[in-house]
Amino acid sequence: MTDTVPSPAEPVPSVADLVARRYAFAEPDPAHTAALAAARERSGATGPGTIEAMLGHRSCRRFTGEPVDDALLDVLLAAAFSAPSKSDLQQCSVIVVDDPERRQAIADLIPTMPWIQECGRFLLFCADSGRIRRVAQQAGTPFANDHLDAVLNAAADAAIHLASFIWAAESLGLGTCPISVVRNHIEAVATAVELPEQVFPLAGMCVGWPERLLPFSPRLPPTVTVHRDRYQPDQVAETEAVASYSRRRTAAGRPVPPDQQLDVDRWGVADPYGWAEEKARMVARRERDQLARFLADQGFGLG
Repeated sequence: MTDTVPSPAEPVPSVADLVARRYAFAEPDPAHTAALAAARERSGATGPGTIEAMLGHRSCRRFTGEPVDDALLDVLLAAAFSAPSKSDLQQCSVIVVDDPERRQAIADLIPTMPWIQECGRFLLFCADSGRIRRVAQQAGTPFANDHLDAVLNAAADAAIHLASFIWAAESLGLGTCPISVVRNHIEAVATAVELPEQVFPLAGMCVGWPERLLPFSPRLPPTVTVHRDRYQPDQVAETEAVASYSRRRTAAGRPVPPDQQLDVDRWGVADPYGWAEEKARMVARRERDQLARFLADQGFGLG
């Protein structure tokens, strides 16, 4: 089941409603709306705005086919590159894949995701440690930290910029869908767009005018994901909270029939088949064993 794009005539839900929906809570907490209103009054900000847009996020896999023109894409990328960058090293690069053959080569690697070809534009957000190394070389200084943190720094930059691109695009009514599966085929994707050493694709990005958005996807409750002062590994409480979340999420959506459950030949048919069961089966699939080798081949020190 999929939801249609909301009509402009529909009432705007309150922040309390959006938070409750995001966590699949039964009742909204009016304190959330009041807190946001107080913050906006203090700062002079007007709403609804960024917070509502982020809380209302839904991915898009059905696009109208209308183009996203270069000028608009330039603005979106400028917004994305306005995001914070570790030590201002600016270790993100974006490949706009417009060449039909290159885009087709990537799409052919992932035939279960036809939206890679159907979206208005397809991008690759890349972790780029190579540029700052060249800057250092040109300045006659060594790149002294060629170890695992160089990978993490560049990947974090790319991830932050990717998220910023999503919020920028969705603020204008565009639909987005990040594609992490490009890392399953990291060598072929890197070859398709001729990535140099010390650069790797973190994720693809579909962007375009939405024909239909995916259903709203509730998230794990903050009792599981937010910790106060220290990490609190109460496994009993976590297990209960995840089970409750999984039941709420299933109730808010629709049952998954046996032919759509993951790896039934290995794990059998589950009833109920909720979030926890599906994700447990998903992470039981081994994949991306080639990443460390690829990064080493790209010139990263992983020690």
